[in-house]
Amino acid sequence: MQRSSRSKFLLAVTGLVAVGALAGCASGGEPSATETVTAPAPSPSASSSSSASSSSATPSSGASASAGAGAGSPGSGSSGSGSAAGSRCTASSLAASIEPGSGGAAGSVIVHLALRNTGSATCTLQGWPGVSFVGGGNGSQIGAAATQEKSSPHPTVTLTAGQTAVAPLKIVQAGNYSKADCSPRTPDGFRVYPPGSEQSLFVKDTDHQACSSADASVLSVQALVPEGQATS
Repeated sequence: MQRSSRSKFLLAVTGLVAVGALAGCASGGEPSATETVTAPAPSPSASSSSSASSSSATPSSGASASAGAGAGSPGSGSSGSGSAAGSRCTASSLAASIEPGSGGAAGSVIVHLALRNTGSATCTLQGWPGVSFVGGGNGSQIGAAATQEKSSPHPTVTLTAGQTAVAPLKIVQAGNYSKADCSPRTPDGFRVYPPGSEQSLFVKDTDHQACSSADASVLSVQALVPEGQATS
């Protein structure tokens, strides 16, 4: 009877000790092996912000191609407007002649040196032609070349095929000089250089006397103007 009571007592004490041990393990602060920790999900605003940042950092290929095409496009009108007016007339596309002028003053005569566009394309002339007497049957220059009257109007003259520009040419009579000062000669005609040209034209004309002496200036020329607009 006493043994039975003692056995119950020991069993009771052992149970209490076991309960205490289990309680101590549970209160030690260590999570159990089956505990699951769940991280908070990102907020919608943070997700959309990240997506927008990624999109703006990489430009689209379509925008890049468009910008490149714009930068490489030629400007409008870059071919130039000069083609409508034509290029400068060359000696090979011109014919020269002497036409009656205003008659001139006492001791001189004014004729018109005419340059006609014999080509098929429009061209332009601007300024003073180079003019001199030539003779000897070989185009040798006689005396001084014509002086250029720089005070005369000098517009750009546009010549379509067949049109003519004229330059008033003043010819002083060789008789105004003494024979010693002039050494007169009958020329074969004129050598004419269109403005800006290194090639010349020949105009046959034996109606005027030239002075062999370069000190006797008998020729002076004005700038080219459209036919019909010469004032001399």
